[in-house]
Amino acid sequence: IGHPEIFPLLLTAKTQKIFNCRADEDVTEENCFKCIKKEDIIQDLKTRANTSDFHPLKKVILEYPGEELLVVFDPKLQYGQNFYIVASEEAKENLLKLSATADETEENRDETLEVHKAWVSLGSEKEVEEESVKERDTKIKYKISRVRRKFGAPITFTDKNASHDKDSYAECTSYEDNTFSIKMLERDVGVQTVPKVRETSTQTKWTYPKNASTQYYTRQLSNEAKEETLSSETLKEFLTAVHIRMEIALQQNEIMDVFFDDWKALAEDEEEGKPDVYLKAYQSFTDVQYLKNRTISCVRWHPTLYGIIALSAREQPSYEEQVNLSNKSLLHQSVILILSFFEPICLQLVLKAPEDIYCFQFSPSDPNIIAGGCVDGQVVLWDISKHEEKLQSALPVADEINDLAEDEPTVAAVVTEVIWGVMVGWWFQQSSTEPSLVRHCAASSIPYSNKKPAMDIQWLTCNSEDDQKGGTSENRDENNLQLVTCSPDCSILFWDIPSIEHRQKFLSEKIKEEKRSHMPPDTDEDLDLSWKPLIKINLRERDTSTEYGPTRISLRELQYRYKTSGKAKSLSALRTPIKESPYTEISASSSKNLEVLENISTNFFVGNEDGEVVYSDWKMKIDTNSKKPHSQKYTLHTETINTLQSSPFFKDIFLSIGGQKFAIWKEGVTNGPILQSSCSEGRYTAGQWSLTRPGVFFIGRDNGNIDIWDLLKKTHEPSYFQNISKSIITFISPSSASAEQHFLAVSDDLGVLHILEICQTLCHPSSNE
Repeated sequence: IGHPEIFPLLLTAKTQKIFNCRADEDVTEENCFKCIKKEDIIQDLKTRANTSDFHPLKKVILEYPGEELLVVFDPKLQYGQNFYIVASEEAKENLLKLSATADETEENRDETLEVHKAWVSLGSEKEVEEESVKERDTKIKYKISRVRRKFGAPITFTDKNASHDKDSYAECTSYEDNTFSIKMLERDVGVQTVPKVRETSTQTKWTYPKNASTQYYTRQLSNEAKEETLSSETLKEFLTAVHIRMEIALQQNEIMDVFFDDWKALAEDEEEGKPDVYLKAYQSFTDVQYLKNRTISCVRWHPTLYGIIALSAREQPSYEEQVNLSNKSLLHQSVILILSFFEPICLQLVLKAPEDIYCFQFSPSDPNIIAGGCVDGQVVLWDISKHEEKLQSALPVADEINDLAEDEPTVAAVVTEVIWGVMVGWWFQQSSTEPSLVRHCAASSIPYSNKKPAMDIQWLTCNSEDDQKGGTSENRDENNLQLVTCSPDCSILFWDIPSIEHRQKFLSEKIKEEKRSHMPPDTDEDLDLSWKPLIKINLRERDTSTEYGPTRISLRELQYRYKTSGKAKSLSALRTPIKESPYTEISASSSKNLEVLENISTNFFVGNEDGEVVYSDWKMKIDTNSKKPHSQKYTLHTETINTLQSSPFFKDIFLSIGGQKFAIWKEGVTNGPILQSSCSEGRYTAGQWSLTRPGVFFIGRDNGNIDIWDLLKKTHEPSYFQNISKSIITFISPSSASAEQHFLAVSDDLGVLHILEICQTLCHPSSNE
């Protein structure tokens, strides 16, 4: 860098201490020169050899002609190290002269400034004197003394109230400052007379909303008390007094509608085209015996009977704990409850089940047949055909239903309903009986059922070609696949339905078994071990060891039939030994017994526990050389999928709900959903399409709200929402009672079923929907 006589040198703390050139102590940035004898450096090289800091410059030091070397402190690392050596006598003298000259110049400069720049007062000291703070007030002095005889005395501490003795503490009270006590002599204000307003309330303060229910029963009177009341003069005087007012009220109701709201009519004129959207509470139902501390798992409307609804309940903990049968509570019975909302106090039927029911469905061809999936994987059948008359008797007269659906209730109808309700209430209390218990007529074999809970169950449509070939409906029921179930154990099972004779035999065997429950079990094989799945599909990828644990399944259409000649084989003839495989794997061997119908789609959607939607083909190719059908997997949801349902209007449109998202899929579109929502704040727990409007669907949330999505109005957020419960919504089921009346059954985690009436805006589709 232009100074060949300067050599950078790194001196450690130990070397600095040996030669008395410690940084910032012996040498500083102002006084940075230090002369070290050449002999001392050579002695250090001999003593420490290679470990000496001067060893890199050994040759330069030995060739130096003078007796002392100039070592300069370099705090700014100008030459790369903390010190550097000057290896030239001429450069050494020049540096020392420059340093001495700089010191003399600095001293002369200071003396010149002292001589030529004497301070002259311009009055600033007076300003400083005025601005300085001086104490004007006399300090308050406190003298604290103690009697001499108390010196050295023993001290005892006690509690004492300071207000009892003024001498126990020093009080510094405030005093009035005259500076702030200026009197205002004149004020300019404006005065206006206004009425005095005060808020009052006459009702109890409502702190927080709370769901409450009241259980009541009619007061029973003895026959003597009834005769005495009916023959009393008080009743006659009362009827005579209200007779005229009752006639006037009825006449006024015939002339004008007292329920007509003029303000509401005005609002409709102003806001034409914006009707209110709401879900009107119609009824609520719960049961202390069967639904206490349980959650409703599934709700289904009867396909043909108006007002009949069925529901199932299970334990509230997670399904992992439910599978462990040792933790099952013995206080609850596993049942399906069937009730009518015309008689919500009394259950119509109670269907007994071996385990808690996770899902169930009415048969579309025969509503008296009900199939359910249990938490242990079993599939159970019930036949309620013997109790069909009881369910029909629970319905009101058809004319009354039409009248109530078409017209608003009048004053006369309301008064008549109240009087009639009081009369019927006593009769109903007397004639009420326990609901009928219905035992299941078939149950699947536990070893060959699903290993985990049957999360979803679907009925399959019957084959229409059998009618053209002269087949009867009974043969269709026994020869066609009727049920499909899915479970998180990565399996989809297809079941045929046992014949009526075998279902009756199973029911009689179960009744006998209950009667002789105290006796040892029979060694013969029971009928409940004879119903096994016909076909099993494993959703496992053999190449990648990928498993899909399905929780919901959606089949577009699926129909099969047996290649049989003559009379159909009975179920006992089709049974296989227990040691052999109870079901037929879909392979080349199964195609000998089953015939695939033409023009039938074998594709299906499933939703699994990981929130994935899988689209696959369940039919295996007979030719082994052909490629295996590839499953398409879409990862969109973050949690288990709880809803996977096809649209009632478009068979290729599906709705999936899980976690904080929902999506709408179209079969044939492989790049993902055609509509997906953004992440919501809470979790979506249930969902259902509208039965009357293609663009409307309902979604239940974990905070008890129902989100109403109308895709014609908004696609980024729900068009409306309404709070139904304070607990998690577990299931949603719609029903169309008539063209003008539509219901929505909503269940929650507290075991309460809410029947809601859907407003007309959500029921009538637009012309282009």
